Parts: sequence; C-alpha cells; structure tokens
Amino acid sequence: MISPLASVHPNAKIGDNVTIDPFAYIEEDVVIGDGCHIYPHAAVLNGVRMGKNCNVHYSAVIGNIPQDLKFHGEYTTVEIGDNNNFREFCTVHRGTFSKEKTVIGSNNLIMSYCHVAHDCVLHDHIIMSNCVQLAGEVEVDDWAIIGGGALVHQFTHIGAHCMVQGGSKVTKDVPPYIMAGREPLIYCGLNAVGLKRRDFSSEVMNNIQGIYRYIYMSGKNVSDAVACVKEDFPESPEREAILSFIEKSSRGIIRGVM
Repeated sequence: MISPLASVHPNAKIGDNVTIDPFAYIEEDVVIGDGCHIYPHAAVLNGVRMGKNCNVHYSAVIGNIPQDLKFHGEYTTVEIGDNNNFREFCTVHRGTFSKEKTVIGSNNLIMSYCHVAHDCVLHDHIIMSNCVQLAGEVEVDDWAIIGGGALVHQFTHIGAHCMVQGGSKVTKDVPPYIMAGREPLIYCGLNAVGLKRRDFSSEVMNNIQGIYRYIYMSGKNVSDAVACVKEDFPESPEREAILSFIEKSSRGIIRGVM
C-alpha cells in the first residue's frame, strides 16, 4: 500500500494498513499510525507522531520547522491523535523551545490552506474552515468551530463549543459556549445550535445564558460580574468551565455589545 513512487525513509515507523500515494514524502523521524492515508505530494516531516486513521491530503505539509526567529534547530515535535483530516495545502509546524511540541488531538477537520503555527494546542472535534490562520501558541478547545479566513493572534485561547465568524480577527480570548462575530470581534450570544447538537439540555443552556448576561450585559466590569456569578449561580460543570476560562485568560476576553 506504499507506492514505489513515494519517498519514504526506511527508518520511518509506518503502521498497518497505511496508504502512501505517489510523490508523497516521509522523512526519517516519523511515526504514522495504523490506517492512515498520505495523499500525493503530501509531506510528513521529522518529529511528527501521528495516530491512527488520519488523512493527509494533497500537498499538505505536516511537521515543517517553525516560522519563528527564536527557533535555532532544537529538537521539537508535532503530536497528533486519531481520526484527523488535514485537507489540501494545510500546514502544521513543529514546536519551539517554548513548549517543545505542537499538539493536535483527535477527530479534527482542518480544511484547505489552514495554518497551525508552532506550539499550538488543538483539542478534539474541532473544525477549522478554509484558510484559518493560527499564530504561535494558540489553544483551541473541544468542539470549537472557526469560520473560514479567520486570523487568530498568538497566545489566544478559543473556548469549547464556541463558533467564531469567518473572516474574524481574533485578538482576545473567546469564552466557551458562545458565538463570536462582527468587527471588532464581540460576544454575539449563545451557540445554541451547536449546544443542541451536543445534547445540552434547555436547563443547562438557560443557565449558561444567564451567566453570560451577568458577564456581558450587567454593566459591571468582568471581575465584578464573575464575583456575582459565583454568588448567584449554583456550581455546575458549565459554570466552572466559564469561570476557569475567564480567570486563566492572559489576553482578556472579547467584549460584549458596545
């Protein structure tokens, strides 16, 4: 299942039932798990550790060195889980000394011309539409959807179950469970459709919406709104996820309607 026209280093570790098409290029320090498919002209470079059943489509490049002037050839990796799809011409770069690895979880769809820069951490079930560009050390949580052409600033955090409008400039952290849109990027309400698809109950969704009313519509600053949420809303996984996200935010969260 490895084409004689592919360039596969003999020391690369290739799992069972892997298909490597003509003109694909696999370097020496690479691990490719069972059931993967590497399409024509795709490149999987040194430092890549790929799980099972991943597809690397035409001319995608996984594991190139970072576009970071602070990188001086140190050994770094790209760690990839299972069931990921990397579409045409997308690029994923290795880590730097900062974190030493770029991490992509499982069950993600990274569409054509997307870029995942050095030291990014992508969790599971993420959709990045065409031409999304992630700068270095961005983190994206489970089930997030990022619309086509979005530009995400370095060190930004995008929360779980949120949806970011295509073409957005993401320069602040986007909290979980919400829709973010307009220019500049702001809170646009609950990601109700996405949450229903994930089987969130109406009661849980109403509770999340109530928390964000405090944060974005109470007229209080974020610190005071968080204090009120802690006092007025009972503990729940969703409350803790929102509060933890906000408290750990290094760039600050996006604003509400001005």
